[in-house]
Amino acid sequence: MFLALLAASVVAAAPPESIQRAILDDRVVVVVPVATNRVTTISFPGPIAAIDGAGVSADPKLPGAFQLAHTKGSAFLSIRAASRGTTSNLNIRWNRRTYVFELVESNAPVLALNLEERVTSATVQPAPTVSPTRLLALLDKAKAYPLLRQQHPEAVAQVEARTFAATPAVTDFNDYEIQIQEIFRFNPEDTLVFHVRLRNKSDNEIRYRPDSFAVRAGDRLYHQSISDAPGVLPPRGETTVYFAVTGAPDGARNELSLKNDFAVLVTRVPPEPPLSQENPQPLPGDSGANQP
Repeated sequence: MFLALLAASVVAAAPPESIQRAILDDRVVVVVPVATNRVTTISFPGPIAAIDGAGVSADPKLPGAFQLAHTKGSAFLSIRAASRGTTSNLNIRWNRRTYVFELVESNAPVLALNLEERVTSATVQPAPTVSPTRLLALLDKAKAYPLLRQQHPEAVAQVEARTFAATPAVTDFNDYEIQIQEIFRFNPEDTLVFHVRLRNKSDNEIRYRPDSFAVRAGDRLYHQSISDAPGVLPPRGETTVYFAVTGAPDGARNELSLKNDFAVLVTRVPPEPPLSQENPQPLPGDSGANQP
């Protein structure tokens, strides 16, 4: 049962990042953290035409990685993760376009995602076009920033930097966490480079999509333009990752300040199922015949 918020005190009980606003863009995948013990509601500007998802069940009696509730003809749906560590995608058809959402089970869910149509304005400055080669150069400059600042300060004179050496900003996902170490802003390219550390707190290997990093700033999500990430986190291990965010999801400049409170997200890859003990794989050279 979904209840409306009736008092300002109830609204204040939810942290700001739990309620988000996003501009509809059928060219990007929107990552939506979803919890097992909370309901996430995704609202569109008008009635939803169709919904399709892998491992998503609209019937409580049928198993699924996520449970979905939607009334035909309504402009919103509600969804909840059925178990820990689940991920899936949800494709929603609205206004003759398909919008893709990546659902990720999380302890820090988005409780309400309110989607809005893009407003066309002549005053909006478009984001610059930055080539992959240039983005790689920005990653390299961020990695070498301490050395360049000492030996070639003119090379980083226009680079803004923020360091979290003593108190890194942490996004916690139960069995692993992402710590922001440094952020760099390259204003001509409207690009932020994030230097983060991923720490595995479990005894199991964790895999993730290296191309799926995103940052949350206020009520908006910004997806990566490039990354340097291995895609695997060893048990009880740590890895260093650099990734960049360029422009805004609506194609305008992001003009993001380094003073923002950022949360880093990444799409986790489910572990491969273990081999069945009933049908073990034969050893190399074993034909299965009895030996004399």
